[in-house]
Amino acid sequence: MDSEGSPPETAAPGIQTDGGTLPPAVPGGPAPPDDETPSWSERKARTTGLARLTYEYFERARYEDQVLRQESTYVERDVLGFPTWPHETVRNASIASFFVGMILFLSATMPPHIGPPANPSSTPAVILPDWYLYWSFGLLKLDPLNPELAILGGQKIMADRTYGVLANLVVVGFVAIVPFLNKGTARRPVEQPFWAAVGIFGIVFAFTISLLSVKNLVPMNVDLLFDLTFLLPVVAGIVTYAVLKTMREGYMYDLNRRYYRLRPPR
Repeated sequence: MDSEGSPPETAAPGIQTDGGTLPPAVPGGPAPPDDETPSWSERKARTTGLARLTYEYFERARYEDQVLRQESTYVERDVLGFPTWPHETVRNASIASFFVGMILFLSATMPPHIGPPANPSSTPAVILPDWYLYWSFGLLKLDPLNPELAILGGQKIMADRTYGVLANLVVVGFVAIVPFLNKGTARRPVEQPFWAAVGIFGIVFAFTISLLSVKNLVPMNVDLLFDLTFLLPVVAGIVTYAVLKTMREGYMYDLNRRYYRLRPPR
């Protein structure tokens, strides 16, 4: 008790973190930075525009992180998340603005070279789409798989171009339906080896079908390249499944048991 009879002020307890103890957070306000509190001029420089939103995002994120760590009973390390608005939105807007600015800067300082005009009377020897569409272009070259029916006199059911378009629809539809088929909560490939193998199968198939689309430029027998297009993805998927299945037996169960013992799911 002091001379006026009021109890002495006690310091607020520090907040426990992974590396030690931080200064106490101000109730209802942002927590100070890890190194030092920003000066008045630094705060004034961040009063308008995207800079202010970015500053408030990091201040609010730091404050909520400290509050959650103070309330948590987890003794090692908490994985904390933040809401989409405004935290993730402001962060993504900052990153997007940076890259858009870099693109505009490069386009202004290093404009692309303009080649000679196209000659409509001549067709190029090799016609290819952009590189990220090679997989789709390769699906248009699956004419050897287009079935021929004897009942139709050996004729094909549909044109090769139509068959390739349907192949695109099948592949895109499969990619779109996978998230609805796999509704698990796994965060690591080793937790669900089957779906990890499906993902590796898709990645390798996208690469091999892209090579098939440029078969005129690949120094390999066309028939061998066609066979490897469908063989390599299957081999990669089987190997991935076998390796992850082996790892899961000795690694994943112990890790999950330790994780949920330290921090039970809420």
